[in-house]
Amino acid sequence: MQITDIKVRKLMEEGRLRAVVSVTIGDEIAIHDLKVIEGPQRLFVAMPSRRETGGIFRDIVHPITPAARKQLEDAVLTAYQREKLRAQALSQIPYGDYWDSHFTPPAASAVAAVHPVATI
Repeated sequence: MQITDIKVRKLMEEGRLRAVVSVTIGDEIAIHDLKVIEGPQRLFVAMPSRRETGGIFRDIVHPITPAARKQLEDAVLTAYQREKLRAQALSQIPYGDYWDSHFTPPAASAVAAVHPVATI
């Protein structure tokens, strides 16, 4: 199985659900709504599922072999950890510094050249 893309769609800090992830396999199949769950001893990946009558949840898609499950889980958890670190790094940038360094307003003369003031 060739995992060609992993997108962490949403990160969460409250409760046991830590992330919602989409995976692309072989640039041909997309699997949405994999969940990164914090278990009692470790993080694990829950496959997309639906609730049947009687309240039983059934996986919609799942790996067949233990090796495929490990490959998928390792890749998803690595992507989750990377995205979590990126989000933490971004949250430590003070808003003003980020704004000032990335969105410096143009000089007044440049604004006047683009938007001349009409005189009446």
